[in-house]
Amino acid sequence: MPQPKRSATSTSPKLSPSATEKQKQLQNSTTDLTGTLTTNQGLHIPDNHNSLKAGVRGPTLMEDFILREKITHFDHERIPERAVHARGTAAHGFFRLYKPMTQFTSAGFLQNPEVETPVFVRFSTVAGSRGSADTVRDVRGFAVKFYTDEGNYDLVGNNIPVFFIQDAIKFPDLVHALKPEPHNEMPQAASAHDTFWDFVSLMPESTHMLMWAMSDRAIPRSYRMMEGFGVHTFRFINARGDSHFVKFHWKPKLGVHGLAWDEAQKIAGKDADFHRRDLWEAIEHGDFPEWELGVQIIEEGKEDKLGFDILDPTKLIPESVVPVQLIGRLVLNRNPDNFFAETEQVAFHPGHLVPGIDFSDDPLLQGRLFSYTDTQLSRLGGANFHEIPINKAVCPFHNFQRDGMHRQGISKGRVAYEPNTLGTGAEFRVDGGAQGFHTQPQALESPKIRRRSPSFDDHFSQAALFWNSQSPAEKDHIVAAFRFELSKVDVPGIRQRMVDNLAHVDAKLAARVAAPLGIAAPDAKAAAGRLGFREYKITQTVEDDAALSMTARPGTDIKTRKVAILVADGVDLLSFKRLQQELLEAGAQCKIIAPQLGPVTTSSGKQLAADHTFSNMSSVMFDAVLIPGGAGSAAALAQLGDAVHFVLEAYKHCKSLCALNEGVQLLGTLGFALEAQGGALMQPTPGVLMADARKAAEGQISQAFVAAIASHRHWDRLNVDAVPA
Repeated sequence: MPQPKRSATSTSPKLSPSATEKQKQLQNSTTDLTGTLTTNQGLHIPDNHNSLKAGVRGPTLMEDFILREKITHFDHERIPERAVHARGTAAHGFFRLYKPMTQFTSAGFLQNPEVETPVFVRFSTVAGSRGSADTVRDVRGFAVKFYTDEGNYDLVGNNIPVFFIQDAIKFPDLVHALKPEPHNEMPQAASAHDTFWDFVSLMPESTHMLMWAMSDRAIPRSYRMMEGFGVHTFRFINARGDSHFVKFHWKPKLGVHGLAWDEAQKIAGKDADFHRRDLWEAIEHGDFPEWELGVQIIEEGKEDKLGFDILDPTKLIPESVVPVQLIGRLVLNRNPDNFFAETEQVAFHPGHLVPGIDFSDDPLLQGRLFSYTDTQLSRLGGANFHEIPINKAVCPFHNFQRDGMHRQGISKGRVAYEPNTLGTGAEFRVDGGAQGFHTQPQALESPKIRRRSPSFDDHFSQAALFWNSQSPAEKDHIVAAFRFELSKVDVPGIRQRMVDNLAHVDAKLAARVAAPLGIAAPDAKAAAGRLGFREYKITQTVEDDAALSMTARPGTDIKTRKVAILVADGVDLLSFKRLQQELLEAGAQCKIIAPQLGPVTTSSGKQLAADHTFSNMSSVMFDAVLIPGGAGSAAALAQLGDAVHFVLEAYKHCKSLCALNEGVQLLGTLGFALEAQGGALMQPTPGVLMADARKAAEGQISQAFVAAIASHRHWDRLNVDAVPA
């Protein structure tokens, strides 16, 4: 019997001429498995459906090495998930500088605006396991690996600029308190339980971070619409050895936007992969996400003028005090080829530096420098995790480290030590050279001591700064989040401790949070009398900062926003076709939602294809809703409970709605109607448009709808709490 032709394992499709050095390197490890099925040793497998047996109904034979290889590999496919940041997604892209930063740093990738540096970026949630949902209330990781000519540089941060604790020795305690409780492994990916609030209520230093975590920053609309921060203070070192402190920022080009809390909870059930899917589809569609890299730079020696300790990771530098300089752009333009090989195996580390960037003495950062190496040893099987393709530097690397599990490189020669003369015949010695990475010299204090600096002792001033900077709607959301979380706490004393702490941020905030929790009024004096409280106030240079508010910085366009168009048989195609086209031209994505899949018959007898049904696609998946005219369509939708709920839910979540002609019937439940003698366009409440498309001036409706969608949310909408959705 003739054997099937064996085709060699082929590489992936040919790379474009513009491929980055990292893409070219990864290509060497990337394969498309085509043709003959083989074992891991290359042996052709003729039957992949039946194991080797003693007779067709007999026992399976241990001799079946093909079965054993396949099952053994399957049994060992999983690696330990990350202790935190387990749930994540990632993408490839590039970074390009706007202007040389030579004045501040000698880092090579920050010198030449003509050079594109390959990057790999991973976004993540912190608390949940790999199987948890994307839209839970949580901090998001924002980690960027730059593949530079001087080695890999990792900027490992979050979407919140501060952290819960000041010293790394408390990190295991924080995570143990935040994770599911050990006696019952509940709740998953949530902070709304006793052990977390027990811990943070006893740690006043957590208060500033709690304000951020209870805000809408903790439920972003998408990874593409959230800021990133380096969290810690780092150093820029220039070629002369001058040192400047630096804080890193990532500013999204699409603006900073969040979800409504009710919406976030519903999305977790409707599509647990909401953020993953959003990033993947945007890149697949060519809507490449972009951020700008910003820096706040402070000359070393002048940091005391800020009024707080720059080494304290629970503090931020207000942008109104030290403006953020935008120095480059980050673009994500390629999805991974394999989730495990790239996204799951990527190893970030804040200690992966390049010359020109150095650490500060932030005690939380100092602990991370140990922790990240240690966790990679556990997760990735040994000390050679840097040889995994996604982690490998694009520049040459050479040292005398040898052997270990999963070693990939083949080191030639007889020397594995330095200095030596047997390698090349000449003496090889690295002993105080001028090139390469040099730690910045600094004078150190003495004596050796296990204590915290008194300059870290103010735990409430910047929490108050954040609170004062929020809009009324954002303040309402923070209060509601504290109430929700603390209402899940079973022990009343923990609730009481927390609101007592909040009284030191703002008395009205604390009273509003405490009101429905069945506890006493907040008592600031009680909080001040507890261990861990520090009676210290920094010199606050500003009372509020617009950069801390999301609503102060809405987006300027509607690129990649998703608009649901609700239709049924009898829809008037002419009433919305032009508006749909103008939305598409503005960068939005429009999807037709109908009672069933298949063609929808328009009022003129034409056929319109439906993308989704009301039963398989919820309003929480969209940013705005368009309801076209057509008497038959409007009447049918008004009688369909799912369609009415779709509109009410979008209204409750403060999204933009536009109803045309007879389509306004779906707004009747909300008490809105197009006045018989009214104008062509009405806006009865923010973000709700009702229009007679036959009377409106050309472009009037689309301009108004686009502007409403660009505002993202309309939190000052009428009677939101009364809407049954």
